[in-house]
Amino acid sequence: MSVLFDEVPERVLAVYAHPDDPDVSCGGTLAHWARGGAEVHVVICTNGDKGTTDPAVDPGALAERRAGECAAAAARLGIPPQRVLGYPDGEVDNTAALRRELVGWIRRVRPVAVLCPDPTAVFFGEDYYNHRDHRAVGFAVLDALAPAAALPHYFPEEGRAHQAEVALLSGTLEPSVWVDITASIDDKAAAVACHESQFTDDPQWAADAVRRRAQEDGRRVGVAFAEGFRRLRLGG
Repeated sequence: MSVLFDEVPERVLAVYAHPDDPDVSCGGTLAHWARGGAEVHVVICTNGDKGTTDPAVDPGALAERRAGECAAAAARLGIPPQRVLGYPDGEVDNTAALRRELVGWIRRVRPVAVLCPDPTAVFFGEDYYNHRDHRAVGFAVLDALAPAAALPHYFPEEGRAHQAEVALLSGTLEPSVWVDITASIDDKAAAVACHESQFTDDPQWAADAVRRRAQEDGRRVGVAFAEGFRRLRLGG
């Protein structure tokens, strides 16, 4: 059954691997919720320093450029600037150190809803399989959410325990809820187009692609545009 996720959480934490990931994965949802009064926080784990096919590009300069693209995308979505943890691309792992850092974010933000990649979604047909950074970050977020952030003896130095109510996993092969982003699809497309370093030939192509995908998801729930997620109820 196709279910619309209609509520607007009071506080939201989105955690993703690369600078463009939140915009592609859930930009419409973040913009929609921010417009509805949600307090939105976005954490990006890597600095995007390897996101190029050009060997002549300097990784440090690329990371700096991508930070600027992030800031422009956040402004387009109407959310605060993202926090970048600064791991090099391809070097983020589900370690105790990363989990501690994420537990700290969860306990400080105290989100009702947490968004992250679905780490179990690996093979997408014959043409794509999921980036290892997406999988590592997805599992790290889930492990940080439960049990770590919710139980006081995990990383007690990171503050008072907190249990989020729901996790919404994007990029999933098993969506169970959808958010209507009809009112924010233009913001999502514009945010994705900000990442010009990733779409050097035609940034508008990426914007058009996410618009088509959102239109396909919208048809599943009877709205013009939507983003689909795998929902995990965590309590609260």
